[in-house]
Amino acid sequence: MSRIPASTYRLQISSELTLADAAELADYLNELGADWFYLSPLLASTSGSMHGYDVVDHSRVDAPRGGSAGLDALAAAARERGLGVLVDIVPNHVGVSKPVESVWWWDVLRLGRASAHADAFDIDWDYGDGKLRIPVLGETLAEAAASGALRVESASGSGSGEPELRYWDHRFPIAPGTADDGADPVSVHDRQSYELIDWRRADHELNYRRFFAVNELAAIRVEDQRVFDDSHVEIVRWVRDGLVDGIRVDHPDGLRDPGGYLDALAAATGDAYVLVEKILEHGESLPPFWKAAGTTGYDALAEIDRVLVDPAGRPALDRLDAAIRRGGRIRWTDLIHATKRSIADGILGSEVRRLVREHLAEREGARGADTGASDADTGESATQPTLAADATAEQYPRRGHGTGSTPEQLVDAMAELLACFPVYRSYLPFGAEHLEHAVATALQRRPDLAAPIAELQSALADPERAVAIRFQQTSGMVMAKGVEDTAFYRTSRLASLTEVGADPSEFSLDADEFHQRQQTRLAAFPASMTTLSTHDTKRGEDTRARITVISEIPEEWTAFIERRRAHRNLDDGALEGLLWESIVGAWPREREALHGYAEKAAREAGVSTSWNDPDERWEDRLHALVDDVFDDAEVAADVEQIVERMRVAGYANGLAAKLIQLTAPGVPDVYQGSEGWERSLVDPDNRRPVDFASRRAMLAELDAGLLPEVDESGAAKLLVTSRALRLRRDRPELFDRYVAVPALGSAADHVVAFDRGGAVTVATRLPLGLAAAGGWGDTTVIVESSPFVDLLTGREYPGGSIPLADLLATYPVALLARLEED
Repeated sequence: MSRIPASTYRLQISSELTLADAAELADYLNELGADWFYLSPLLASTSGSMHGYDVVDHSRVDAPRGGSAGLDALAAAARERGLGVLVDIVPNHVGVSKPVESVWWWDVLRLGRASAHADAFDIDWDYGDGKLRIPVLGETLAEAAASGALRVESASGSGSGEPELRYWDHRFPIAPGTADDGADPVSVHDRQSYELIDWRRADHELNYRRFFAVNELAAIRVEDQRVFDDSHVEIVRWVRDGLVDGIRVDHPDGLRDPGGYLDALAAATGDAYVLVEKILEHGESLPPFWKAAGTTGYDALAEIDRVLVDPAGRPALDRLDAAIRRGGRIRWTDLIHATKRSIADGILGSEVRRLVREHLAEREGARGADTGASDADTGESATQPTLAADATAEQYPRRGHGTGSTPEQLVDAMAELLACFPVYRSYLPFGAEHLEHAVATALQRRPDLAAPIAELQSALADPERAVAIRFQQTSGMVMAKGVEDTAFYRTSRLASLTEVGADPSEFSLDADEFHQRQQTRLAAFPASMTTLSTHDTKRGEDTRARITVISEIPEEWTAFIERRRAHRNLDDGALEGLLWESIVGAWPREREALHGYAEKAAREAGVSTSWNDPDERWEDRLHALVDDVFDDAEVAADVEQIVERMRVAGYANGLAAKLIQLTAPGVPDVYQGSEGWERSLVDPDNRRPVDFASRRAMLAELDAGLLPEVDESGAAKLLVTSRALRLRRDRPELFDRYVAVPALGSAADHVVAFDRGGAVTVATRLPLGLAAAGGWGDTTVIVESSPFVDLLTGREYPGGSIPLADLLATYPVALLARLEED
């Protein structure tokens, strides 16, 4: 049986925090109470990459991150202290932004279909007339050649030892013998197995599968055993040699057969501990047949956040959102349908058209079989039909004697089904009901597409059909880009709810529902990860904790927004609400950080500006809003005032969320630095360096007996984190069950309490409402009649009925551990 961590500590390994640097943190992690290192991707990645998800060479550890020697050092340091090692891997794609660094991609560009690695990529060669389309041009080839931007670099000057084709600073290989005659750059280009195209054509004319809509990340086919073996050779060695104990699988939903992949991974690693970055929609569960211990924890994050939200604040915040939103109130389902549809029609249009090409090929193949006609009989090619971005019925007439929808009808219907798909993907035949839901919803919204939807339904429901397999790989792309990366920036009712893997339409959870979901997790996936912050969260855990306070003071927040919009109105109320929630939640922050966040949020939303077509005049107004916080005394005072109103309650929410997460069912992860206040915004802000020296010093003070105040230092959060992690690691017998702890009295609704089998968590919820009601009063929690100690204060309790006014007199949370018998 594989080893299971009691907890993990996530580190973003880069040239700025190398494996050797991480090895030096082994003693700190051990003192903190963390059980395993949890490392970001380690394989060789694009030069300058800070995240590592753009692998360029699967055969080695990235040198700037420390190389194999660094991993050896870290593993040795971990073993010396009894720590395990969990590593993030990327099976879905490779980095291709710098082709000369990407080993497989460079060879495919150089040799085309003749490359030994051609089958490693998911390329539709026929659609590109035998060429791989590379979207980098900002002008025509002739213009590029005339200006010198497109040129042939000789072997002596290329740096690779071979002649290269250059476009500005982009480098591309030249096939052997295709530039020997001294031909001009355009002629040499035309002889290659790739075609440089205008970057704007990528949305509809690309012919390789990507990670979402990122042209610089090309998908690979790990379903091919050779590709799996070649891409996992180093990863398997890490496990085999005892350097790594567990694996986190990035984006399994992009794979052709995620379940089959996990089977292969288990076989190759001897059933190592495996987690999957699977985003579960509300009510969805992980496929029970997957060889995985669970998810990376976004589902737990959503539950923890929502049990701290005041449901009474919903009506007022709904009214505010409707009042400031361009166009007024909109249902969440309608908003995400619109954003998903715009993604399917826009940046993922290439993927939608490829689905239709595959369907047409299978449709025509079936007709040929039915009529007994061969390609020779009809004089037509057996390759997939070429579906252009502006396909018309006249260009693509129905073939043979059969009937069927036209290509443009099928594109429309395919995009609609993707927009209506309710979860990331299905795993046919598992999840067939999601396709049925999508069909029913699409027919409701677009009855004019009844015929093409019916035609596609039969094809997409067949697990053996190529189009059905590819549809499953594509639906998650549309969901991620349409919801998390677009709709989440267009809603501002409560920004703490718009987090990865969360459903903003679920506003809050009461304690009973929260307890039920934790019991389900313990029963179904007890070794699944839980988290509060990651390298992908839109806002750090304590940014969200403060934002959640808004649910307790919706009228005060409404007045704040009205004042701010009266001072500077961007004519994009939903985004303005989101920005002000994020600014107040993260405050105090640097001017540059807030400018970066505001610009990214606005462009992701795509309402007033966008990445592809930025509106500079509007963005000037946006940046002026940010500058007001620093340069306008009235605005600065207003921000400080609302932050001060929320500050103490935000602390309470942050401590409550942390203690709940660290002690609830699952394997808790602590994202780097989040043992202190974590008020980051979206990446790259959430990947900032951590001051570990100050955390070491603070932990030493706590261990020397300091009982810290709950203040901006974050020492109280470090106390909570270290005591909870140590308890989970050192006394696992106290965490073998989950039962709700009864709370009785006038303020019973303001506590979340549970017993894990001798470890009892007590956390305050809705702290402003509690204070307004006069505090805990007669409220008690009832635990078993055994002696307990609060690990945060050191005070002992005999068990039974414990007054919360006493238990929570020092901190808004308590961690009770049953005392060991002598």
